[in-house]
Amino acid sequence: MMKWRWLLVLVVLYGAWSAWQSRPLQRPPGVLVDTVPQQAELPVAMAAFQHRGYRITPLASFSLEARVLAAERYRFDRQADLSPVDLALGWGPMSDSAVLATIDISQSGRFYYWHVQRFPIPRRDIETHSANMHMIPATRSIERALKSVRPGQIVKLAGYLVEASAANGWRWRSSLTREDTGAGACELVWVTDVEVR
Repeated sequence: MMKWRWLLVLVVLYGAWSAWQSRPLQRPPGVLVDTVPQQAELPVAMAAFQHRGYRITPLASFSLEARVLAAERYRFDRQADLSPVDLALGWGPMSDSAVLATIDISQSGRFYYWHVQRFPIPRRDIETHSANMHMIPATRSIERALKSVRPGQIVKLAGYLVEASAANGWRWRSSLTREDTGAGACELVWVTDVEVR
């Protein structure tokens, strides 16, 4: 009986520690990131490569600096072994705490959701200055960094927008524009470099 009590205590302590570690970072009002994501065609077609049993095909080079609006870890879905974390990211007006204070943001099922009572900026600005991005870390150290990201932090990412496929015919392809919304609008990012502040 005593063993179960200690186990329960440890589970509660771990849950509290995890919640504290992932708490949002508070930022003052004002645009924190005034640049937009950079995407470029590959000068020559890059060869596909294997990663964890998947075929990864680079589609475009990609880099951005953005504010983390939300971060969601995935452990059990079809893509979890490939992309263990999604980041909802914002830039321009969607990096401003004054704007974000009036927007409810959440993530679930590989989607990013937002809700407002009243629009603080035009709807289209919300749609084109934020995105849910599926992260494929190129290394274990990048994976650890991505898994530790907290809402409110600023991340700089570099790598490629990619398509991933498996031998059974399964495919997952990145969006190649920041202008789209809904299913298929997320970026699938092979992350080769990350900086968090």
